[in-house]
Amino acid sequence: MSVSSDVIDWPEAMEQCGDDEDFLRELLSDLRGEIAVQVEKIEDVLKGPYTDTYYQHIQRASHVIKGAASNLMCHPLRQAAADLEKSAITAYNSREFITHQIREDVHRYFAQFCVAVEAYNDYLQMIGV
Repeated sequence: MSVSSDVIDWPEAMEQCGDDEDFLRELLSDLRGEIAVQVEKIEDVLKGPYTDTYYQHIQRASHVIKGAASNLMCHPLRQAAADLEKSAITAYNSREFITHQIREDVHRYFAQFCVAVEAYNDYLQMIGV
């Protein structure tokens, strides 16, 4: 089953999985679960009090998703995670002199990331994963 999508480059993902569609579907499902765990971590950080490691937690969680999404050819999700990761790194590196704009950038990139996550989840639902 090849389903054309902007969410996943299906032919490339199939190639990564040795043309084993059942294995690809299993990995995509596993990624959905990992995304849920990492999003919850990010949301907990954003809701909690600011600490010195605040942005490091966001960076680590987005890095996990970026890597997995890259391996499975989920390019928009990978890019959204990479943008969030980069904004969290910038915020962490600027923590002594952080500005309101830098903080807002992290929240904006997280919102964009959530849109990519929703598109990913919708796609999986559409293909019955």
